[in-house]
Amino acid sequence: MVTSLASLQDDMLRVAREAKAAAAELAAAATPQKNAALSGMASRLTQQAAAILAANVEDVRKARAAGLSSALIDRLVLDERRLQEMVRSIESVIDLPDPVGEVIASWRRPNGLEIRKVRVPLGVIGIIYESRPNVTSECASLCVKSGNAVLLRGGAESFGSNQAIGAALKAALREARLPQACVSLIPTADRAGVDAMLQLDQWIDVIIPRGGEALIQKIVDTSRIPVIKHAKGVCHVYVDDAADLAMAQTIAFNAKCQRPATCNAMETLLVHRGVAQRFLPQMLQRLRQAKVEIRADEASQRIVPGLAPATEEDWSTEYLDLILSVKVVDSLEAAVEHIRRYGSSHSDAIVTADPTHAERFVRAVDSAAVYVNASTRFTDGYQFGLGAEIGISTDRLHARGPMALEELTTYKYVVYGTGQVRE
Repeated sequence: MVTSLASLQDDMLRVAREAKAAAAELAAAATPQKNAALSGMASRLTQQAAAILAANVEDVRKARAAGLSSALIDRLVLDERRLQEMVRSIESVIDLPDPVGEVIASWRRPNGLEIRKVRVPLGVIGIIYESRPNVTSECASLCVKSGNAVLLRGGAESFGSNQAIGAALKAALREARLPQACVSLIPTADRAGVDAMLQLDQWIDVIIPRGGEALIQKIVDTSRIPVIKHAKGVCHVYVDDAADLAMAQTIAFNAKCQRPATCNAMETLLVHRGVAQRFLPQMLQRLRQAKVEIRADEASQRIVPGLAPATEEDWSTEYLDLILSVKVVDSLEAAVEHIRRYGSSHSDAIVTADPTHAERFVRAVDSAAVYVNASTRFTDGYQFGLGAEIGISTDRLHARGPMALEELTTYKYVVYGTGQVRE
């Protein structure tokens, strides 16, 4: 057993060292070469679609046999449509400006020194995620375009799918004459591989976890490498007393039902008392017709009898399923206070026709994405026009919201002189 663990640690160290060397070469690569690699990735995914989908079918079969939840199964499943979405995501990254080398600011000092603040890659990025195999190609494309090598560790349930996708991506890197180690998949589904990965601070520059609360907390607690958290999405839609109720119903239904297993789906519906009597009966009827289980506060239960009561735990739960908490609030301020207390700083929305109410909400709600009269389901790198995303950061350092190309860079100062020395 000790030998096995030692072997795993050696494998992890080898992969990380290769990624570090590849990162140095990729950081110096010109934009056309990186775009050629991305174009090849998109083509290879299409060419190897049959092998990728076959691997995914086997992953899904094993996941169902293991009793995984319907939400995890939904995230895991690939089909032709989702595979083409992966291809389009890579193609959209090709069209985006290359952030590497951008001069963020420049100025000249009285002594003649010219100082430039220039974007550079972060280096080697380790990404730990669950279920969704499309994350593999999205993260790889963003990291390659931004000049970063990436170590990808997907969940055990998607191991076969990720290996098949990874093989396609590596083939494209080889054809573009870039190191295949620019994109590396951890070669084991053993959880001990994650533990070993988190100790390699000499070789990996940042860890980005995407997954459940328990996974993220474990990584934060044990990592020797800086972590940018992509925590749970307890997202709210608040229907104001000045809302267009038809619009509010459309937005709330979309936020909950369009794809409930995502982190930007609504988990709690807050309704101002002044419109609750008019809004809730029809809204909840529509939701229940869509098989949504409603858990409600006492005020909502009085308006719509027969609803299951919400518990204290419900208000802070990310269901990732067709389950919704509903609460009647006395004011906009009460809605904001509820979001502050139970939310996760991910995505929250107000539906209102009053611009002053909208401004008060936007200023008061400190989430990564705050919406006025729109569904929370738009918190997504592709939907924001960023091409794709590494994930949705709920941290404040060093990035918030959808992390894309710009968020995968840091900066350095480049100073030009003419022989100056400090007196």
